[in-house]
Amino acid sequence: MKKTKYILGLALLSLGMILYSCQEDDQEFGEVAAPTNLTLDATVLNTSDEFPNGDGSGLVSFEANAEGAITYEYFYGDNTSEVVPSGDVEYGFKNTGTHEYVVTVVARGTGGASTSASTTVTVFSAFEDPETQNYLTGGASKTWYVAAALPAHLGVGPSTTATPDYYAAAPFEKESVGCFYDDAIIFSENGGSISFVHDNMGATFFNVDFLSVGGGGGGEDQCLGFDTSGTKTVNLSSAGSIVPEDQTTGTQMIISDGGFMSYYIGTNVYEILEITEDYMHVRAIPGSNAELAWYLKFTTDPDGGGGAGSGPTELETEFPGDSVEEAFWSQEFDGSSLDTSIWNYEIGNNNGWGNGEAQYYTDQNTEVSNGTLKINAIAEETNGYNYSSARITTQDNFEFQYGRIEVRAKLPSAGGTWPAIWMLGENFDTVGWPTTGEIDIMEHVGNNLGEVLGTLHFPGNSAGDAVSQGTTVENVATEFHNYTMEWTEDHIVFAVDNEIFHEFTNMAGTPFVDHEFFLILNVAMGGTLGGTIDPAFTQDTMEIDYVRVYQ
Repeated sequence: MKKTKYILGLALLSLGMILYSCQEDDQEFGEVAAPTNLTLDATVLNTSDEFPNGDGSGLVSFEANAEGAITYEYFYGDNTSEVVPSGDVEYGFKNTGTHEYVVTVVARGTGGASTSASTTVTVFSAFEDPETQNYLTGGASKTWYVAAALPAHLGVGPSTTATPDYYAAAPFEKESVGCFYDDAIIFSENGGSISFVHDNMGATFFNVDFLSVGGGGGGEDQCLGFDTSGTKTVNLSSAGSIVPEDQTTGTQMIISDGGFMSYYIGTNVYEILEITEDYMHVRAIPGSNAELAWYLKFTTDPDGGGGAGSGPTELETEFPGDSVEEAFWSQEFDGSSLDTSIWNYEIGNNNGWGNGEAQYYTDQNTEVSNGTLKINAIAEETNGYNYSSARITTQDNFEFQYGRIEVRAKLPSAGGTWPAIWMLGENFDTVGWPTTGEIDIMEHVGNNLGEVLGTLHFPGNSAGDAVSQGTTVENVATEFHNYTMEWTEDHIVFAVDNEIFHEFTNMAGTPFVDHEFFLILNVAMGGTLGGTIDPAFTQDTMEIDYVRVYQ
């Protein structure tokens, strides 16, 4: 990724604060009550003795507080303004050089009454990012759309990491919402300034925490009628975020007058992680929860970027190799029987394996022939159960930490089948689950044919709260596909046929940084994920061409 260069800097000098208040009587709207005891504080970020007016980034932090205030509106003295519900905001002044601005905040109470306060600030701004500005506008005007065809076009994660570890939308996952993918955002350039027009076709996709802004309510995100008309101004400034330098441009955009990028999360500040001529990836902290970061991807393709190659979806491995000769360890299944010096059979039902599963595992439901391993699930009475299948592991025989594992497989399709390619920590017998950690490289259910999941279970995020993401795979049961998991100290990446669909930031405190894991292959029947078993089911198979680990 090409880094955008910029000059950092910022400062502020408070020259005085003038307080005044006004009250507008309008009994038509109920009790008139102006906010009282309004205070306005301004703090410069990145000041120093060398740069008493700031080092050039133009960033100023404002804090307004008043008793009885419902909302606050800032007027920055540079022809931009915005409404800030909490009163706290960070703003980047863009005009190059040292400039004095009179900043006014209006605290609004009930009945339309308001109180205002002003302060004069002196700010030095030397920030320039012509490359990002040119990508945004194309030098004139450019229209952007939600990159609906790309994985993680909408995602959320902890604000202390750089990836959407909690949730990432699959391609076109939000199509049923009815408004999200209709948005068009136009950035234009005129005399060096950037303008912003947001055409939402009359409706906006609201985060559940902000439904009241659009006049709605309920317990989930939804589309609400919302007016986004009018032209707004965009200022570019230094992001100053926790994202590693090689994963961000270092530039953020601040949209005036409460402007936002398609998904309403109560902020108008977006860090630009990556931008090219036809692809943009942004990160934003919502107005309601500073512990979260939301991620959005945009494209200049009106169809959502299905044909755009600019999105970071292709796996660029840190562990090169694409053949058995280059593998650190492999199972090619070229013989006539399963190698039991590597693979262990797990026998029985074990109280449904904690998932209400209906099968009984045996050592008779595998077959090695014609260069592949077959795990057969069969409808037959076995030890008091109506279905037999197999579950095999490499526990105590092959365990590893970090690397790329690739499994080439063809999956069963019958309703009720639940095949999985997964891993558990080598300390499973000692510490138990989920403390040991679980990495599900691939899970699939016949009742949802074609949807493949990559999932992580660990303390605090297990079972129904696991960190999971899915993708759609065509011809999942009739063709072989490569299911890949790449694992380093810093991240875990899931891909199908070399296309990434789930990324997780690995960190201290997870079980994925301090011990080895072993491999498990199985086909379950029914259970919490497998669901209802087709009454006409007789037999189905997961067929595996090879298992390879590259380090």
